Amino acid sequence: MVQAPSTAPILMAEDDDGDRLLTRKALEKNQVSNPLVTVSNGEELLDYLYRRGKFAQGAAVIPCFILLDLNMPRVDGREALKVLKSDERLRKIPVVVLTTSRSPEDLSGCYELGANSYITKPNSFNDLVKVIESLNNYWLKIVEFPRGDGEATVVE
Repeated sequence: MVQAPSTAPILMAEDDDGDRLLTRKALEKNQVSNPLVTVSNGEELLDYLYRRGKFAQGAAVIPCFILLDLNMPRVDGREALKVLKSDERLRKIPVVVLTTSRSPEDLSGCYELGANSYITKPNSFNDLVKVIESLNNYWLKIVEFPRGDGEATVVE
């Protein structure tokens, strides 16, 4: 089984500092070895993946999966998801929508745009730890990825 490269980052697009910090702590509590890269909106997410703006100089490592908030400034999660899933080079990156929205329209709309999972943000840190444990088990231990070399890959 080809698993997610342990060097590939988890890329989180989240505008709330507190949510980013809690997610980082939940990853640490679950002993997830993949680094967490955070951006604060959909524009920065796309800049990271396309190596634009402040990410132009470094290599944009393809993340093992993306945690995507929906309601962010500049480019929201819905628009970023649409761009990601319409790009042949990026569409295979799993996208987990992690949002406060319980809207049926958001849920169905995200799946129509190609989201791989939709999770409503839990109300407590302990519940977030359980969500991260499930994501870790599924996306980093069970799922097979089409990368054969076991190393993180870079957007060309």
